[in-house]
Amino acid sequence: MKSLSKLLLTLLLALGSGMVSAQSVVTRDAMTHFFDANMGDLRAELTDAKTAGKKGIMLMYEQEGCPACIYMKQNVLNRSDVQALYRKLFVNFTIDIFGAVPLQDFKGRDLTEKAFAAENKVRATPTFVFHDLTGTEIVRIAGAVRDVDEFKLLAEFVASGAHKTRSFAEHRKLPRKPTP
Repeated sequence: MKSLSKLLLTLLLALGSGMVSAQSVVTRDAMTHFFDANMGDLRAELTDAKTAGKKGIMLMYEQEGCPACIYMKQNVLNRSDVQALYRKLFVNFTIDIFGAVPLQDFKGRDLTEKAFAAENKVRATPTFVFHDLTGTEIVRIAGAVRDVDEFKLLAEFVASGAHKTRSFAEHRKLPRKPTP
């Protein structure tokens, strides 16, 4: 009983000192809580995104067994704070670059996920592509994003319109206010 009390006290002190963030330990399945259900019609999804007041659509191109995709899902996209931020700003979907699932692209054309990925010249996974509310690609990041903070910064970069005046690499170098 004494050791349990000691453990609880240690955890409380760690939380209070900022060593452990309660927010950082809240994780949920990325496929269920980060990504929206893809109905296969990206043009209709744009209409829904506009109605919901979103900034655009974010597509994560992936493939089965991709180590960097797995890393992103297990270490970044599974975080409830990341999920809340991205769901507030964007409609988020996955696209399998080898998938045979049919979809309609932003122009209303019928394609498979594989054909859509090829047409959009996606070769590496994961690739994160942000589209504005007209369906125009505005930002593309190939490869895993380093960590949660960088992925949150990416959302802010796109949503704020900073992508219009600088690259994400330049944006990352700007001084940041410490987060509480």
